[in-house]
Amino acid sequence: MTDALRVMGLAVSAMLVIYAALGYEAAYEISYGAFTLMAAMVSLTFLWLWMQRATPLAVGMSFGWAGAASVMGWWWIYNLLDTPAFMRENVALFLCLSVYFVGAVLHFSVIGRSLGLARGLWAAPVAFAIAVSAMLHVTRL
Repeated sequence: MTDALRVMGLAVSAMLVIYAALGYEAAYEISYGAFTLMAAMVSLTFLWLWMQRATPLAVGMSFGWAGAASVMGWWWIYNLLDTPAFMRENVALFLCLSVYFVGAVLHFSVIGRSLGLARGLWAAPVAFAIAVSAMLHVTRL
């Protein structure tokens, strides 16, 4: 945990230095771009681990990181292209979100099996998240 906190401190410091030196837009684009590319590499690493049958969580991790890379990549490219109109309300974003969603669902499934939960009970957090999000959307309308 100490190493993670040190790396966190370094990451925050580096981003603040980039922000101070180059401004918000550059800090955003550099940070988002680097993290998008790293997320894609992590996803491919977990895909390889899954193919090696190293851990049952690997396929969920691969989908989760691929989803993160896709969603972040969408917004990174959106900003790099100076917010093009064709990306503003493009349904292709839902493909990226779906990959992320599958990663989360697979995680809950594996966690449920690991905890010995009754079949299907692992889906409760997924249903809860969807219900809360939908409720907040409806009440905002």
